[in-house]
Amino acid sequence: MTWMMRLIAAAVLAATATPALAAKCGGDFNTFVAAMSRDAAAAGVSQSVIATALSGVTIDQTVLAFDRRQRGMFHAKSFEEYAATRVIPARIKRAQGLMQKHAQLLSRIERQFGVPASVVMAIWTLETDNGGGDMGKLPVIRTLATLAWDCRRTELFQGELIAALQIVQRGDLPLRDLVGAFAGEIGQTQFLPSSYIKYGVDFDGNGHVDLRHSVPDVLASTANLLHSAGWQTGAPYGEGTENFNVAMREWNRSEIYRKTIVLMSQRIAGQ
Repeated sequence: MTWMMRLIAAAVLAATATPALAAKCGGDFNTFVAAMSRDAAAAGVSQSVIATALSGVTIDQTVLAFDRRQRGMFHAKSFEEYAATRVIPARIKRAQGLMQKHAQLLSRIERQFGVPASVVMAIWTLETDNGGGDMGKLPVIRTLATLAWDCRRTELFQGELIAALQIVQRGDLPLRDLVGAFAGEIGQTQFLPSSYIKYGVDFDGNGHVDLRHSVPDVLASTANLLHSAGWQTGAPYGEGTENFNVAMREWNRSEIYRKTIVLMSQRIAGQ
């Protein structure tokens, strides 16, 4: 997973996209949830959504244990070691087939957002094996409430919890489909809820942003994040370029992971 680096970016986003939060971390969990309910209401979330989503929520000790184990793990491997386990023939072959299958869709996305189809495909492949891999099975609300209650990064995850409630409020995903990974990442390219709200695109035109089931929404939203972060259309994106150092850094702070995206993109494109 790549969530450790993405959380750093999310912390900056959360600090600017959410109001000042009043819930005090630690202590009695039910008291904390009640305070979060008030903050969510102040952010415009309806009482019915708050009650349905937060009623009976409990701490997930598995999430806390995983959070502790992940600290620093990503940097234990070199780029060569990491990429060797990710950029593999089976993945490249599948991605190339999907490039052909979704050629018209990817062409539309590239025209609108300026991000090469191979880069979008590389991210989709690396994150969840093009939606066929593990998108996570944990209830996002419980995961985020747990991490928000824990005082280590409470401000970040309080903002993510409110963003997750806003996803339900908007009707993008029903609560039963709001499942994800160990930091609350959602969908086929693993958006944190705040990024889902900020960068999600309804590209299939059904009135909702569905990053779990809608391939057009998934791929367009991924491109939109990079575009919004300053992607320079037609410019190179290898290591040391502006696209690599700025736009792709918004996707993931890890240089190793960004280099892996570049390599996967090149292999998908037959380079």
